Amino acid sequence: MADDPKSPPPSPLPPAIVVGSTAEAPRRMTPGRALRKTGFFALVATIVLYAVFPFYYAILTSLKSGSELFRVDYFPFKWEFGNYASVFSGQPFGTNILNSLIVAVAVVALSLFLGVTAAFALARIQFRGRSALLVTILGVSMFPQVAVLSGMFQLIRALHQFNHLGALVISYMIFTLPFTVWVLTTFMRELPKELEEAAILDGASPWVIITRVFMPLMWPALVTTGLLAFIAAWNEFLFALTFTLTNDKRTVPVGIAVMSGASAHETPWGNIMAASVIVTVPLVILVLIFQRRIVSGLTAGAVKG
Repeated sequence: MADDPKSPPPSPLPPAIVVGSTAEAPRRMTPGRALRKTGFFALVATIVLYAVFPFYYAILTSLKSGSELFRVDYFPFKWEFGNYASVFSGQPFGTNILNSLIVAVAVVALSLFLGVTAAFALARIQFRGRSALLVTILGVSMFPQVAVLSGMFQLIRALHQFNHLGALVISYMIFTLPFTVWVLTTFMRELPKELEEAAILDGASPWVIITRVFMPLMWPALVTTGLLAFIAAWNEFLFALTFTLTNDKRTVPVGIAVMSGASAHETPWGNIMAASVIVTVPLVILVLIFQRRIVSGLTAGAVKG
């Protein structure tokens, strides 16, 4: 039956009522909340300024020469790159960088190799005194360098490594290996035991289990410990000053410390700041690239669940 054309149109349906809507009204900015937020950002800005400003001012100083070094300003209106050139022409700074690179890479390689194997034994093999051994390993790193300096000097002389890069590699392992073992052991404890058991059933040896099963899963911890060991070896000064004697064996920190000017009473601040910037920028870039892996590696094993 057709609708009557004279009948009024049907009334529209009432709007739907949304019950339990998840949309939340924007929170009102109260004076107390605004004050806390402002204080938080002010604190963050203060910390960033405190940490970054010395490096920024070192860059400014490295771009000055002559009397401009003693003028206080916060933006270089005239850039001079002569300090960067004189760093490599006036002293064997390139050799110092190469020595630091060789020592740091060797320390990282040995620390990771010994750390992974020790972590496998401490995390996966049950034996008496395991916890006490792990605490002892970590306790070694708590001794200051000065406390072990005389003993290390006698050891280096006995091994005929004085004024050789091998002396630095041996001495740097004191404070890189304990931390590496501790972090890798904590990380390896959290790996599922089923992976190891399946590899054993397939006839895998302990070395195959470490290299083929565990290491692909341990990249966050390996990157963290390797980068921190590299930074520690790159920046170390006391052992490098004690166990090296000639410029061709010195590392970067000692090379910067012994830089001299045109006379004995002149301190080449421009060259020193330029050298500091040269050796610091690569570390900053590495940390920025691997910052996420560093955080995940340091927090590995902190929360179980």
